[in-house]
Amino acid sequence: MSGYGIDREKWGNLSICEQLGNIGSEVGRAFNAKRNKDERRMEGAVNRALDLFLATAEVLIKEKTHIYRAREVLIARDQFMAILYDDDFNDEEAGKIENYFMNFACISRNEILKKRCFDGE
Repeated sequence: MSGYGIDREKWGNLSICEQLGNIGSEVGRAFNAKRNKDERRMEGAVNRALDLFLATAEVLIKEKTHIYRAREVLIARDQFMAILYDDDFNDEEAGKIENYFMNFACISRNEILKKRCFDGE
C-alpha cells in the first residue's frame, strides 16, 4: 500500500464525524482523479481511503457498542469501490457518495467551531 498507514491510536481519538469527513476527502480525491483519468493519483487516494475505512471499522468494532456503525462504514466502502471501478463510471452516483461524506465533514467542522466558541480553544 505504498507506505501509507494511519496512526490507529490518533485516528481512534477523532469523532466518528471527523473520521468520516476525512474518509470523504480521500473518496473525493479518488473520484476527481478518475474523472481526470489520473490513474496514479486515483490509486493513491484509493489506498488511503481503504486504510481509513478499515481504521474506522476497527475503532467501532473495538467499542463493541457500535457494530452497526461499523457495518455502515463497510457498506459505504463497498459502494465507493463499486462506483469507482464500474466500467461505466456513473458521476451522479459518485456525487451521491461524496455528498454523504460531505455531511459528516460539515458536522465535524461545526463541532470544532462550537468547541472553540464555547470552550475558548
